[in-house]
Amino acid sequence: MQTIIAANETSSISTRDRGLNYGDGFFTTAIITDGQVEHWAYHKARLIECAQRLGFPALEFTALESHITQQVASQAQAVVKIVVTRGEGGRGYASPSECNLNIIVSVLPYPKHYNSLPDTGISLAISPIKLAVQPHLAGLKTLNRLEQVLIKNALQAQHTDDALVLDCNNNVIETSAANIFAIKNNKVFSPRLDECGIKGVFLQSLCDKLAVEFKTVSVDDLTQADAVFLCNSLMKIVPVKSIGEHYFDIVHSQSLLNELLAKEA
Repeated sequence: MQTIIAANETSSISTRDRGLNYGDGFFTTAIITDGQVEHWAYHKARLIECAQRLGFPALEFTALESHITQQVASQAQAVVKIVVTRGEGGRGYASPSECNLNIIVSVLPYPKHYNSLPDTGISLAISPIKLAVQPHLAGLKTLNRLEQVLIKNALQAQHTDDALVLDCNNNVIETSAANIFAIKNNKVFSPRLDECGIKGVFLQSLCDKLAVEFKTVSVDDLTQADAVFLCNSLMKIVPVKSIGEHYFDIVHSQSLLNELLAKEA
């Protein structure tokens, strides 16, 4: 069973909910444009994969999709966030034998400053917080986001737009809230996400348009690239203008990407 909760001033959730107590759940965040959820097929696939890999019951999408359609129909540009928890029950960490999932649907304002990022680019520092390796959770967008909280807290003292996040082996994984990819000699590459990190919906959609090689990536690989970009469902594709003291020409970066996209079209 599942219960859909529309997030508003009067909505509530039990203090015994496993998502609150243990981070036992997952979520996805999508942009709404003219009453439609962009890349919904990918977001739906993410929710299905998370449920399967975390041992959740299968989600009932007919009711969920109907609810989302009603909530976003009047929105010209906004954000929808879908949070799924295992609900209440179980003894301690152990999951209940039967779950009544809670699905919380929030419609939020779109961050307007994202619209200017493709023109201004983003500066990156290297975060002092490193991601732990956990293959069982790698790629999933679970409710366990304390690493990202620490990364954002550390970023306040770094005076850059975002932070490049490494794993405990000093491999590049992502930034605080986006995937990263680069172009070198007209080839696109992005960090492997089989040990930690989040497999972003927008990056997956980009793989339908470009041949992307997923491999082990170092900071030097990025600084020696011809162009570097961030991407996620809300900001889409944004050029990186600097990593530490290394700078990129973002006009040139955009030109390289546009040429590759045109070639693959």
